[in-house]
Amino acid sequence: MRRRQADYRRSVRRRFPHWIWVLLGLFSIAGLYLFVVHHNQNEDRVEQPILEKNTRIQQVAREDLNFTQEILSATSFSRQLAEQITLAKAYVIIAKEHNNLHLAWQLSTKIRSSQLLLSKAAMRGEPLTFEEAEPIIKSLSSLIFKAQDTHYDIATTIMTMKSHIQALEERANAATVQSTVFGQLAAEALPKSLNCLIVKLTSDWLLKSYMPELANENRNSPRLVDNNLYHFCIFSDNVLATSVVVNSTISNAEHPKQLVFHIVTNRINYGAMQAWFLSNDFKGSTIEVQSIEELAWLNASYAPVVKQLVDTNSRTYYFGGFQDSKAEPKLHNPKYLSLLNHLRFYIPQIYPQLEKVVFLDDDVVVQKDLTPLFSLDLHGNVNGAVETCLEAFHRYYKYLNFSNSVISSKIDPQACGWAFGMNVFDLIAWRKANVTARYHYWQEQNSDGRLWKLGTLPPGLLTFYGLTEPLDRRWHVLGLGYDINIDNRLIESAAVIHFNGNMKPWLKLAIGRYKPLWERYVNQSNPCIEECITS
Repeated sequence: MRRRQADYRRSVRRRFPHWIWVLLGLFSIAGLYLFVVHHNQNEDRVEQPILEKNTRIQQVAREDLNFTQEILSATSFSRQLAEQITLAKAYVIIAKEHNNLHLAWQLSTKIRSSQLLLSKAAMRGEPLTFEEAEPIIKSLSSLIFKAQDTHYDIATTIMTMKSHIQALEERANAATVQSTVFGQLAAEALPKSLNCLIVKLTSDWLLKSYMPELANENRNSPRLVDNNLYHFCIFSDNVLATSVVVNSTISNAEHPKQLVFHIVTNRINYGAMQAWFLSNDFKGSTIEVQSIEELAWLNASYAPVVKQLVDTNSRTYYFGGFQDSKAEPKLHNPKYLSLLNHLRFYIPQIYPQLEKVVFLDDDVVVQKDLTPLFSLDLHGNVNGAVETCLEAFHRYYKYLNFSNSVISSKIDPQACGWAFGMNVFDLIAWRKANVTARYHYWQEQNSDGRLWKLGTLPPGLLTFYGLTEPLDRRWHVLGLGYDINIDNRLIESAAVIHFNGNMKPWLKLAIGRYKPLWERYVNQSNPCIEECITS
């Protein structure tokens, strides 16, 4: 019997070149693995009463036979049958393309029979026997020979497979671009719940006359310029996100009454922002809200970035749709046209009496007391930030165009990048080094957009080049808006976690694993939150 089996295997394998079997083996390994998993899952769905009778027998069989190894074994009938299935599937496609529907139907029928046979073997946990495999392998071999004789030779098969692979690659690339674009659109859109919150808070601001009066009183507070207190800056048009940043910072501070928050928003959200921070309790901390329109000195004659942001070509690029398929979709994000995004370069001008501040983005959550940041020695540097060059793609040459001599003559392309989002700024050193003038210089050099695309990190890397003090990584952990595999231990040890990326925690596309870290600081008891967000 063994000699008969060996002779049969050799006779079948002689019919196809050796390299065909190698190629098919490579194609089939992944599919066969999924096949085994699929049938294992199906097995679990079988009703318990049917399984009770043979439970012990099946358990012993599974212990004796690893079907994955069986199907990958070079000497098994399961492997031989699976390889024939793979080749037959290729001929089904070719037969259909040549309008030979009868042959395609015959091959498909035998493929289903072969898959059923493998399924039974997997279910019972026993290898295929020679008696089981011989009829189906012979009939399938006969059909494959028929396909070859019909004019589907190996060369035709290879060319057809290559064309299908190329077509699939093109479709996959198109789907990737499309999903990126859709993800970007979802990230940019304002959820209805947030729009509802803005409307209700703005209504409170307009209807409750005491609120504007209270806001004017707060603006005259001496605490706003007291350098013995701890000052934080947040520039945002998102009320809910800003409230989480403030609430999380206060909740984790040892002495919340010593905290001062300086918030700048736009005219549209000014009333809502004021109403929120005037109507909620923040444990005695001081909160100032300003509108960017109040900063009259920040105009095109003073700031090059203002001139660039109102440029017609820039606005067409960002608001005219995704016409350029080669451009990275995220670079079309209109947030880059928001002047709020660039206020971080004008902090000494906005707050001329302050000496040191901590800048926070509106997509961060604070988990530790941040007041020790104010006592860190920056060694004469202006910017304290966490470096991000643990991977090579976070070095300067990845953000800037070093083919331009303006950059390559002054900057080291291998310099380590760092992150905005949680930064300590020494404003005394800032004014001494005239950092804002450096920012203006680089913005003017990039008036044609050849040094970098619009955004704040590339000009930040240039502006603070040689003026940045690296901080311990645990002060600022990034990636919660795109990376699903961040180590829990790293998150737990972080003082600040940053939801940078498209999957913001206030959006439905947020990463579920991280969203509770943000939601715990949402004031669920607020009536507006209950009506707009929770419901």
